[in-house]
Amino acid sequence: MNPSLDQLAKQVDLNAPSNERLRLAFGHACVLRVQHLLEEPAVADCLGGLGQYLGGSLSRTQLEQLAAEAARLANHHQGSKSIDGCGHAAVSATYAVANALAGKALAAAEYAAYATVYGQGGYAAVADLESFEPEFDWQVQCLASLAGQEPSPHRPPLVASEQTS
Repeated sequence: MNPSLDQLAKQVDLNAPSNERLRLAFGHACVLRVQHLLEEPAVADCLGGLGQYLGGSLSRTQLEQLAAEAARLANHHQGSKSIDGCGHAAVSATYAVANALAGKALAAAEYAAYATVYGQGGYAAVADLESFEPEFDWQVQCLASLAGQEPSPHRPPLVASEQTS
């Protein structure tokens, strides 16, 4: 969905086993931007646990338990009952947390971007690809910074098919 982020992720070999900490840190950073959209305190607690793990005060076993709990909570989220899409922001933010804890940084970034856009403008904003641009740009800058890279100044154009991928 974010071609520049995908390109940078390949450049830094984000999915390499040796880059697990980078994946966790990037997923955590993305989700912190949408934590205000979380509705369930238990999901926020899972996010806090990821921060504790990154800070060295939580064990690997505890991280894995939190990841399983975050996935369970995301899969049981009640969904949106509102017609303006605000509830979708909470659902997307919850899935962002689950993916961040699972080390699926790009999926966490994608869900966080959706949460941001839903939270700002509901359904109509999600249909406008330009509404994702500020978050996409931030994500590229963030990953580049965490990986010690310089981001490319030119981003590939978005195409309509990427909106639903």
